Amino acid sequence: MNASLGSGPDPTPPTARADAGVPVRQRLAELRGPTRPPHPLDARALAALAANPGCERRTLLDGAGVDKAALAAALGSPAPYGQSQFAFMRGNAFEARVKSDGGTELLRLLGVADPEAALTPDVSAAGPEGRTARTALALREATTAKAWTLLDHPMLALEVAGTPAYLEPDAVVVHPDGHWTVVEIKSFPMLDGSADPAKVGAAARQAAVYVLALERVAARVPGAEVGHHVLLVCPKDFSNLPTGSVVDVRKQLSVTRRQLARMRRVEELAAALPGGTSFDPSGSTEELLASVEAVGAAYAPECLAACELAFHCRGRAREAGAVEALGRSVRGELGGLSTVAEVLDAAHGRAGDPADPAVAALRRAAALRAEALAARGGG
Repeated sequence: MNASLGSGPDPTPPTARADAGVPVRQRLAELRGPTRPPHPLDARALAALAANPGCERRTLLDGAGVDKAALAAALGSPAPYGQSQFAFMRGNAFEARVKSDGGTELLRLLGVADPEAALTPDVSAAGPEGRTARTALALREATTAKAWTLLDHPMLALEVAGTPAYLEPDAVVVHPDGHWTVVEIKSFPMLDGSADPAKVGAAARQAAVYVLALERVAARVPGAEVGHHVLLVCPKDFSNLPTGSVVDVRKQLSVTRRQLARMRRVEELAAALPGGTSFDPSGSTEELLASVEAVGAAYAPECLAACELAFHCRGRAREAGAVEALGRSVRGELGGLSTVAEVLDAAHGRAGDPADPAVAALRRAAALRAEALAARGGG
């Protein structure tokens, strides 16, 4: 259930170099704090990055392995982001229920006639690189064996913005015909055959990251094919009985692939920072604030559900009167107007080109509002 990577080696590439000639591994270690281990990337973080690839702040902080929750707390803007301990325990208990008896119930959800005959190879190894290699070998052997195979918590690798991320899906099932299916196990209920669309969407975006990473492995395995339909397993109604639903993630996969490819490389962002920049939460608030503001952000209200720094970024956006704080759709409608003050001036005729469609629409809306208020007052 937990897609986190756990502890592991520094994910930054050892051979890349910053402009000043300092190895990127060393530079990023300096950014997060020399004594602080890198905070690993996971599928949820990558899905959030794909949803907002223009946010260089998150790209750099995630790529450098900065603990954004600790950084947000040090800045005075902690965010209640992430699962509660109760939800975490409930999720682990449900996953254990789904995978009990060698995953026979999970395999039945995929229509396996004799789930007890399925292979369940051990994919454990030392470190994330070892587990990634062991997973790739197990997938190759399962595809060659042409037998139902269940891989419990395999590990996959995916390079994003020049930084490798190690990903751990709940399970991957290999079909006898060489088809690979990602299994995503969630503890939210499926009532009368359907679940909360927002939660299903989040699960689909996370699963798309796993599919993308699996495609890299399948490209080196003859006869392998990664399915773009994943199996979502949830509790049925109000019970603890698992039920499955096939989710098409082709749209999420396409968006994730395109958005992740657009991101700037971490070493480029790090090289552009002024000397002395540090995101070590043990530093002073003034120094941390200057460091964070040295990297551009692309705040949107959706960040509140996906990023630990969202409350800090929202506060700064509101202080600046940025229209981004009102949402991406509003920002898109306002054209070149970037602040709330500019919008108000344009609406009341104090600024702006009347030929600009955004300005014309604002003035029309302001006139209609004035007429409505006048009519209400006159009545």
